[in-house]
Amino acid sequence: MIELVRPTSLLAEAWWEMVDEFGAAPIHGSAYRSDERAELERPGGLEAWVDLLASYEVPGTPLPEGWVPASYRWILDDERLVGTITVRHRLNELLLVVGGHVGYAVRPSARRRGVATTALRLALGMAGRLGIDPALVTCEDDNVASARTIEANAGVLEDVRGTSRRYWVPTGGAVGAVGAVDRERHR
Repeated sequence: MIELVRPTSLLAEAWWEMVDEFGAAPIHGSAYRSDERAELERPGGLEAWVDLLASYEVPGTPLPEGWVPASYRWILDDERLVGTITVRHRLNELLLVVGGHVGYAVRPSARRRGVATTALRLALGMAGRLGIDPALVTCEDDNVASARTIEANAGVLEDVRGTSRRYWVPTGGAVGAVGAVDRERHR
């Protein structure tokens, strides 16, 4: 069963196993940067980092420059850590082109099993509860698997900007919500 959980240091061993499987590839939707690994592997490092990620969804929390409030989650498949997903509470100019409201990654060994499709559906439910409807979800133009994942969740392609495919996906959120305003303002 696919579920989304808050990042936790209780899954540290599973986290590092997943990071190793990604190798040099970026882990979208995680906020993890490979140059931070040594710091995060120090005693207390991962605990502090997951606490920091949790704080980013609390209104009024100071954020790094260019970041927006977001809810970070790890994707579990029958209790195995298989990916990451983030619901961004609003968009900035960069996220309007690349990133959107939802970013996600599934570890290579868990792909082609519907994990991303289900995780995205669950994240869209979170976005809807935040009042985001529709949500912008993007992927690289040549990422056929991600495009299919988005389309399987009723995503409608608006356009391709550079190498980024931009889809608007219904969430079932409140009428006139933040996502709808963002979409109209930035056409």
